[in-house]
Amino acid sequence: QVQLVESGGGLVQAGGSLRLSCAGSGRPFHSHIMGWFRQRPGKEREFVAAISWNGGRTKYADYVEGRFTISRDHAENSVYLQMSNLKPEDTAVYYCAADITYGMGLRSESYEYEYWGQGTQVTISS
Repeated sequence: QVQLVESGGGLVQAGGSLRLSCAGSGRPFHSHIMGWFRQRPGKEREFVAAISWNGGRTKYADYVEGRFTISRDHAENSVYLQMSNLKPEDTAVYYCAADITYGMGLRSESYEYEYWGQGTQVTISS
């Protein structure tokens, strides 16, 4: 089992920044690919970013490329999502997730991730 807890969400103005954190526990957290997803109001859950077990590789959705940065800290058992130049359309519940299947690369489909946090709300005002 992997337990994931997100934090750092809130209300910011367009153009502002937020840093989301995801604290992990349980199975060896450092060995898993980690991802961030979001669910905007009335929309399906969508991929945001993913990071390899050692942080050496990252993958981003086109709509956040250049504005969001995913990182991880093994000492803190945490994954982060630094979000900059936020837009109203970034308003969503953000979830971190763990992909415990080895050897599949950085995946972007939500069904490929086995463990999920409870989510944190991010609201961007215009």
